[in-house]
Amino acid sequence: MTTLLANTLEHLKALVSFDTRNPPRAISTGDIFDYIRAQLPDFAVEVIDHGAGAVSLYAVRGTPKLMFNVHLDTVPDSPAWTASPFELRVDGERAVGLGACDIKGAAAALLAAARAHNGDAAFLFTSDEEANDPRCIDAFLARAIPYDAVLVAEPTQCRAVLAHRGIASVQMRFAGRAGHASGRQQASDSALHQAVSWGHRALELVRLLEGEKFGGLSGLRFNIGRIEGGIKANMIAPEAELRFGFRPLPSMDFDALLQHFAALAEPAAALFQQTFRGPSLPSGDPALAEDRRLAARDVADELELGIGNAVDFWTEASLFSAAGYNAMVYGPGDIAQAHTADEWVALAQLDEYARNVVRIIGNT
Repeated sequence: MTTLLANTLEHLKALVSFDTRNPPRAISTGDIFDYIRAQLPDFAVEVIDHGAGAVSLYAVRGTPKLMFNVHLDTVPDSPAWTASPFELRVDGERAVGLGACDIKGAAAALLAAARAHNGDAAFLFTSDEEANDPRCIDAFLARAIPYDAVLVAEPTQCRAVLAHRGIASVQMRFAGRAGHASGRQQASDSALHQAVSWGHRALELVRLLEGEKFGGLSGLRFNIGRIEGGIKANMIAPEAELRFGFRPLPSMDFDALLQHFAALAEPAAALFQQTFRGPSLPSGDPALAEDRRLAARDVADELELGIGNAVDFWTEASLFSAAGYNAMVYGPGDIAQAHTADEWVALAQLDEYARNVVRIIGNT
């Protein structure tokens, strides 16, 4: 085992021991942030509490041209864990612990790399990624600090991911008229019938978009997650609520899709409200998506990073992209291990990531 990997595992043991589950979002400016600050004595460090468990630590040494971003919050553990999720277990090939893969392993490697080389470096550690409430990133972006590129750590098996889908969640409400179900109904009488009919038309729209492609991805991901309403089988439903989500390609127009989904309701929905939206990577004008992907590829090539396939999952790299940065997703581990019981990251992945960070710090 190399000294760099041993130091990375020592930091990972400490980081895993801190409870940063989100929810419950009970994260303060102390604890894990005190630990990180202590590991970066030659950095200028700012720790900011953005409320609701959202804390950021921005650390800069010298005048770096790029920045590494990593989130420290984790999903809650499940009863299926076979040992304490807060005690790192290391075997011959893996490190097991809550957040080891998603994505405290990268944070530990950054700390080890910062000690291994004294080159210029910038790190942004955050604690609100798992809440879909990016207060930390929003606050950082408001400062408009210039960087040539931002590398956002998520499990990509140490490959630079240059594109991923966006994500939107929508709440809909339908209004009908209560009545006895024995009589002949108009199509609009039942709120539940409206919801089911809307779902049929929405699925047909998704089918028509199957041929759309971008960067190895194809089609529109779509899911109706919940339909609720009505009273009983012999009563016409006076109201219904439907929740759905979709994940567009970077080349798809987000607003046009929302308008199209809304227009499928007959009659118009009583409520059509977007509850969450995360842009695609790259973000911005869909017509320029390929140009921006190629610009990020140039950065990855300059950094000598292997290029990975575009992915279906969403990351905060898209927020940096939407703000005008060259952004990519790059980190150790496999997304298949994220959010699982006995979550783990391969030691070889931690070693490769840490070595590449040292090399990047030394060359930029």
